[in-house]
Amino acid sequence: MNSKIIPVFLMFCGMLSGQKKILDHADFEIWNSIENEQISTDGSFVMYSLEEGEKDQYLKIKKSDGNPVFEYDRAGDGAFTHDSKFAVFAIRAWKDSVAALKRRKVKKDDLPKDSLGIYDLKKGALTKLPGVRSFKVPEKWSEYVVFQVAPEKEVKKKDKDSTNSGKSKKKKKKPSAKNGYHLVVWELETGRHDTFKFVTDYVLAREAKRLAFTTTGENDSSDTGIYVLDLEKERLRLLHSSKKAEYKQMGFSDSGKHFGFVTDEDTTKVQVRPTRLYYWNDGLEAAEVIAGPGMETSGLLPSKYAKVHFSEDDSKMYFGLARPGIIRDTSLLEEEIVNVEVWTYDEPRLYTVQELQLKNDTISSYTAAINLPSRKVYPLATEAYPDIELGDEGNAPYALVSTSTPYDLERQWTGRTTRDYAVVNVASGARKEVLQGISGRVDLSPGGDYIFGYQRTDSTWFTYNIGTDKRLDLTRGKVFYNELHDSPSLPRDYGFAGWTEKDKALILYDRYDLWKFDPDTGAAQRLTKGRENKTVYRYVWQDPEQRFIDSRESWILTTFDERDKSSGYASFDPKRNSAEQLFKGPFRFGYPVKAEGADTYMFTKESFEVFPDLWVGGADFKNPVQISKANPQQDAYRWGTIEQVSWTSLDGQQLDGMLVKPEGFDPSKKYPMIVNFYERSSDGLHRHRAPSPGRSTINYSFYASRGYLIFNPDVHYRIGYPGESAYNCVIPGVTALIEKGFVDSENIGVQGHSWGGYQIAYLVTKTDLFKAAEAGAPVPNMISAYGGIRWWTGLSRQFQYEHTQSRIGGTPWEYPMRYLENSPIFNIDKINTPLLIMHNDADGHVPWYQGIEFFVSLRRLGKPSWFLNYNGEPHWPLKMQNRKDFNIRMAQFFDHYLKGDPIPAWMDRGVPAMEKGINQGYELLETDGDR
Repeated sequence: MNSKIIPVFLMFCGMLSGQKKILDHADFEIWNSIENEQISTDGSFVMYSLEEGEKDQYLKIKKSDGNPVFEYDRAGDGAFTHDSKFAVFAIRAWKDSVAALKRRKVKKDDLPKDSLGIYDLKKGALTKLPGVRSFKVPEKWSEYVVFQVAPEKEVKKKDKDSTNSGKSKKKKKKPSAKNGYHLVVWELETGRHDTFKFVTDYVLAREAKRLAFTTTGENDSSDTGIYVLDLEKERLRLLHSSKKAEYKQMGFSDSGKHFGFVTDEDTTKVQVRPTRLYYWNDGLEAAEVIAGPGMETSGLLPSKYAKVHFSEDDSKMYFGLARPGIIRDTSLLEEEIVNVEVWTYDEPRLYTVQELQLKNDTISSYTAAINLPSRKVYPLATEAYPDIELGDEGNAPYALVSTSTPYDLERQWTGRTTRDYAVVNVASGARKEVLQGISGRVDLSPGGDYIFGYQRTDSTWFTYNIGTDKRLDLTRGKVFYNELHDSPSLPRDYGFAGWTEKDKALILYDRYDLWKFDPDTGAAQRLTKGRENKTVYRYVWQDPEQRFIDSRESWILTTFDERDKSSGYASFDPKRNSAEQLFKGPFRFGYPVKAEGADTYMFTKESFEVFPDLWVGGADFKNPVQISKANPQQDAYRWGTIEQVSWTSLDGQQLDGMLVKPEGFDPSKKYPMIVNFYERSSDGLHRHRAPSPGRSTINYSFYASRGYLIFNPDVHYRIGYPGESAYNCVIPGVTALIEKGFVDSENIGVQGHSWGGYQIAYLVTKTDLFKAAEAGAPVPNMISAYGGIRWWTGLSRQFQYEHTQSRIGGTPWEYPMRYLENSPIFNIDKINTPLLIMHNDADGHVPWYQGIEFFVSLRRLGKPSWFLNYNGEPHWPLKMQNRKDFNIRMAQFFDHYLKGDPIPAWMDRGVPAMEKGINQGYELLETDGDR
């Protein structure tokens, strides 16, 4: 070999080895997501799990300075104890191992069970406990963890004398879902533990060291019943015993001093179940019946489906009262039962809605209150006003009840939920009607003194003083509604931060700022100065139990700059009404989570190029520490960059959008481009898009790595002309980029789903600019779609066309030409763009016959088109194997048309029905043909 060639050859190999890799579908499986992140009460530790490719999780614990403490494979669902001394988590079998066992037809009960991991953060010691089915960590106390286990199966041994004994042995009771599993109360410091057998349910008090559980009893003995274990006094008390009782809705008061539950003690198959509500406290030897058959509840019975809970001050217990069910004639034979649906034109809810809500209707109940000192029951919610909100943690003298029934019929075409409201005296049950026809959010103030809300019909925030019976409009004539609203519906509000202490003031948001309103006078004060520089300020709740905004302490605010899409955090001094930007940058910062007992915050920081890893910092957010490095492998791959672009629409609107460029972008070259859009997306400029098999859209990092440009334009809509609006906004955005010289104008594709799918179907009837298009769940025919059903909710689709996203602005008989002009089906013969359509037969949003209408029409005209239907999948494919398949086919489709890659077999000859699930047709065909 020539010696001069060797160094050149070695240098060439080194260049190849140093090149970055291009993302491929298999790489989706090595990308991690961060799951179940937690910060300890004292702020010293952070725990999270990395989930690799939606498979196994890897638990990690680190100190808040970033130093590693502990990690464990195949572990997740971690929780710190309240005293920050222990971390408790589930340890699971490797998913590949479980899959291998399933292939061997191993029974479900014989598959590996979870283990419980207990890690001592001080000693650095791990304890593993096998066979754990569930576990609970106390919320406000420590020292214990409680979990259920299934004992290992006994090894069966042949009893040689059994055939001669002449004695029949009693079958031993085994743990099961019906009989219950063994419950272990484990002391964390010592490992000392107690076991209670055949426990069916268990619950921990929030603040007191108490545990309640139900058991079917060992060998069906007399110890069947419901128990309370006081861990402080090491005392076990039997509250109620009944050999065949069914126990439901166990609940402690926060203090642990009071306890309630519902029973069904009838062993017959009677259809109306004689349920009873029981109550217990420390002064009672056993639980006592407080509501049930024959008691003063107007024929209603305690519900075993409604939560039993208590007011924070321990003065009241709340529960549900239910109507007796409809009695069925059980003597009828199957062939004698009439199965007919009767739909009535003026019933409040469409029959399809009733069907979907049948289970909820069957188990619905009305909230009632029990005055614990007097044991008197007061119904609060009723059939007339079935929905309820309690005030001041259940302590308030009044509750807010409401009904939507008078307006449910018109919801079919308005799409709005409108309600009437009343207040109920919790101490007497007396009701007073206060508000009618409110279409918008309505709540009780945290102290329970005011009702407040936003009325969409006049775009106004209001308050209602319960004590003085006075309503006051706070923002009439002011712009506290969505300034960018562009649909024929009533604009929504920007939300609110909360109330200051003792219900003194309400803090509302406009587009940019926080405003302070006096609820009785309406006097308003702007607190921040965001409108001047287009910065959005929003309040950060630092404590999940916080009810009031403290006007004596500084506030943490998030900030978002609408101009460059940068974000950050600010500190606000409510005494001086001044905000100080702590930091900001060209990133998207997540909502900060404060440690309960320290001024330590956990947050995420991300951009297109930066994965949203975990960071920890103090209240000033100076010098934060990066905790996680979830995807270091990203550095080995070609990635890309993103930038904001602007242009003017055909109707004169200044618009923004996002442009993704491949790594190593050269403006002198020409690149294929895919246009992907929905409505407005440019505020997500700094959102990270990790490689993953998405359910409905192209993965930006994946396509950028493979040399594509990606353009995502914002769309501004003109009411009545959604298709034309998309054209007016998208096409000039594309042409503006073509004029820059780096877009290959002969190889531009377009992709979108649902509303995006509709807009793409419309665009390709108006332009040949796109060489290929993928439209997911499109609506080509607005006339036939108008009368369809959204099967996930049972609602008619009428409201969508008249008032919301489809933006037609009226009915087909009011605006027939708008429905025709905006429906691609009537111009489908103008389409020259090859189309890939994905629409699944279990779609609960868009009727899948819309996709069929589109495809069979294209097929009729001989237009190149392909239709993907993932059987049993909803609006998007959810199963991993189907998402992978969709991403592979979509990439092959675009690579063929925009890059000239060989055509895959499935596009060339399809996948015949007899090959479905067997041959996918991914193989590329070396032919010169171009479909």
